[in-house]
Amino acid sequence: MLEIRKSEDRGHANHSWLDSYHSFSFAEYYDEKHMGFGPLRVINEDRVHAGGGFGTHGHRDMEIISYVLEGELAHKDSMGTGSVIRPGDVQRMSAGTGVRHSEFNHAKDQTTHFLQIWIQPNVNGIPPSYEEKNFSAEEKRGRLRLIASSDGADGSVLIHQDAKLYAGLFDGAETASLPIAVGRLAYVHVARGAVTVNGVELKTGDAVKLSDVTTVDISDGQQAEVLVFDLVR
Repeated sequence: MLEIRKSEDRGHANHSWLDSYHSFSFAEYYDEKHMGFGPLRVINEDRVHAGGGFGTHGHRDMEIISYVLEGELAHKDSMGTGSVIRPGDVQRMSAGTGVRHSEFNHAKDQTTHFLQIWIQPNVNGIPPSYEEKNFSAEEKRGRLRLIASSDGADGSVLIHQDAKLYAGLFDGAETASLPIAVGRLAYVHVARGAVTVNGVELKTGDAVKLSDVTTVDISDGQQAEVLVFDLVR
């Protein structure tokens, strides 16, 4: 099965400091047909304007991944972590028993563009934890680089769920093929550019849900950056 999720059909919230698109139901946007996909619960494409940000707020029992496309995002949390993430950085926060944090764009004249991803964990009540790693453009060029997994394989950040997250950059003749085991789900989100996935042309903000497939095939990229999720049902 293949189901396309068009960019223009996503939920949208435009605040004075934040412009956000929701691939799945989130906050005031509700669509019973788009509540998540397997354990993947949230993909928000956020643009935080200069000087804006998310004030201190709490999370529990959720794996939260931030993937920066442009600009910088300053992070502070109740675990004592203080960091600034930039393009190429992948930040993972396991909320567990509870964590409070804030995220701000302190730049005076630059918008921060990033993806906020939530994955439901397969274990609750664990101690909260934080991890951050950088994956260079060279590592993602013309291939799908593993950036998050349940065992931290290949230097990926560790998430508490039977899921893998890959990132890739594709342009021109560059292609990649990712095997998908029987009974699993795949979800592809186009962060920017345009690309063909399993024969379907997608553009910035588009996504495709895949079930009962054996591979995810990426081709015909036009300055494309894609995220591919390999998910338990």
